[in-house]
Amino acid sequence: MAGNNIAYLSVGSNMGDREGLLKQAIFLVEEFADISIESVSSIYETDPVGVKDQPLFLNLALKLKTSLSPQALLSKLQDVELKLDRKRVQKWGPRTIDLDILLYNSVSIQTEELTIPHPRMLERAFVLIPLCEIAPDDIYPDEVISLHQVLCEQRDKEGVRIWKKTDWEDASVRSES
Repeated sequence: MAGNNIAYLSVGSNMGDREGLLKQAIFLVEEFADISIESVSSIYETDPVGVKDQPLFLNLALKLKTSLSPQALLSKLQDVELKLDRKRVQKWGPRTIDLDILLYNSVSIQTEELTIPHPRMLERAFVLIPLCEIAPDDIYPDEVISLHQVLCEQRDKEGVRIWKKTDWEDASVRSES
C-alpha cells in the first residue's frame, strides 16, 4: 500500500549507461510495495556542479506516493543506490546513481542523516527545472511562492538542457533496460 505521503526525488547519473541507470533506479523504486511513482519528468543533461572535471549528468525528478516515513524512504533509496553500485568516493564527484529526497509533504526535517527540503535544491537549476516540470504549483515549505516562481527567479539556468522527453505511461520508461 503506497500511502498518502507525497515525496519528490531528484535522480542523477554520470557514469556508465546513464539513461539505463536512471531507468533501473526507477524500476527498483517502483518495486517497493509502499511506494508508487506518480510522475516522472523529462531527462535533462546537465553540467557538473562542484567538481567540474567529470562527465555530464543525466537528471530527472520523480513524484512518489508512499506510506514510508522520510527516514524509511531514505533507507530504501540508499538500498537502490547500493544495488546500482553507488560509491561515495568524492563529494560532488562522479556517480553511477544519486537519489535525493527533495521534498516530503510540506515538512522540514534536519537530522545528521537527512535534511528536507534538500538544502541546496533552490540553488540548483538541474534540480529545479525537472522538479518544476512535474510540480510547478507546489509551494516550497515555509515559503509563499511556488516552485515555478522560485525557478523563474533563479539566475543561473545554463548548463541544463532537455535530453529526452519521457512518458511515464510508456512501457520503455518502466522497463529495466
